[in-house]
Amino acid sequence: MLSAIVLINADVDSIPEVASAIADLEGVDVVYSVTGDIDLVALVRVRQHEDLAEVVSNRMGKVPGIRQMRTHIAFRSFASADLEEAFHIGLG
Repeated sequence: MLSAIVLINADVDSIPEVASAIADLEGVDVVYSVTGDIDLVALVRVRQHEDLAEVVSNRMGKVPGIRQMRTHIAFRSFASADLEEAFHIGLG
């Protein structure tokens, strides 16, 4: 399973519509409206690299109102239980 984080800037007047359209795409797990220098964060989860290209480039990239996207592919995940165990390695 491949995970990607897509940072999206959208036209201010269409942020809710853009978020909704992205959330409806197959492969998109969740879309967050956020503060800061980006407008939306989309989490994409797919099985293959080709699927990632299909979702991000071919579908998400064509959603009206998107001004810019930056995609970050995750290569390792850490859950809170994993981190807790990592902090206890080597301790008494």
